[in-house]
Amino acid sequence: MFEITIDTDNKTPKYLQIANAVKDLIRRGKLKKGQRLHSINEMSDEFLLSRDTVEKAYAILRKQGIITSVKGKGFYIHQPDLDVKIRVLLLFNKISNYKKQIYNGFIETLGPSALVDLKIHHFNTQVLKSLVENHLSEYDYFVIMPHFYDNMEEAIKTIKAIPQEKLVLLDKKIPGIDFNGACVYQDFEKDIVEALEQGLDLLKKYNKLVLVHPKLIPYPLEIVKGFRNFCFQNNFQFEIISEIDTTVKVNAGEVYIVIEEPDLVNLIKLARSNRLIIGKDIGIISYNETPLKEILLDGITVISTDHHKMGVLAATLITSNSHISIKNPFILIKRKSL
Repeated sequence: MFEITIDTDNKTPKYLQIANAVKDLIRRGKLKKGQRLHSINEMSDEFLLSRDTVEKAYAILRKQGIITSVKGKGFYIHQPDLDVKIRVLLLFNKISNYKKQIYNGFIETLGPSALVDLKIHHFNTQVLKSLVENHLSEYDYFVIMPHFYDNMEEAIKTIKAIPQEKLVLLDKKIPGIDFNGACVYQDFEKDIVEALEQGLDLLKKYNKLVLVHPKLIPYPLEIVKGFRNFCFQNNFQFEIISEIDTTVKVNAGEVYIVIEEPDLVNLIKLARSNRLIIGKDIGIISYNETPLKEILLDGITVISTDHHKMGVLAATLITSNSHISIKNPFILIKRKSL
């Protein structure tokens, strides 16, 4: 018996779930030309379905030329080279310029062979659960950014409900679970340590490092842990604050590592109002590369992953039907702000 999943709670009719499952198995190479399918009775008994439901599914597949029937013997795969677009549900945690870069790389690499629906879960486990449960049989792949900070156990349970061959994790791994499927990830804790070590020669001009890690907008806590580790290992004074506003006192001899762009703008304003020269009196390192940071103040130093490449790699895992984990590149780009 080949493996298919029938979701009784799914809004998609069961006969379409069967037809879609057969197509998916063909696309993945698990059903080949000439291979025998379940008989109608076998399918009905195995999955507790009515004969009418199975007959309707097979009728659709026969009409599309995907299967054929041999009198007295059963149903067989007739057309293994399906010209059917891969259906992908892309689940981001939020919309941003960086997510757009990932999306563009993903779409460009998949090309016209795929239909991609983009949804936003807004870090909300219940939104994720609803999207997965209601569409489990409608997509060939679920590409998910697993950034969840509340009710993580429920988020993990929902993600585990997706067949592993259909799942691609994007941007981060899920902490505390053994996952052997497809994944393109950042290692937020190690990445910040390794990137700052690349700029150690410039950082030694300063006596204190300040990480601006927002509270209102969730960011991985691994960034904070990695930042602390780097400061301890290199004997830097350090501080962690949640934002840059008019009450923050900016002092000479400090380096600011900033994640959110509004904090970057406010920091530049404060430096100017205090007549501090950026790159000499204070240093600035910004998360995530953009074209603007390349020219702002003759260049803002950034630590950044390659977002476009992340999208490319995720799409490549799908097109190659590969189930491996790939760490996305993360670098420091030195410019005049440091």
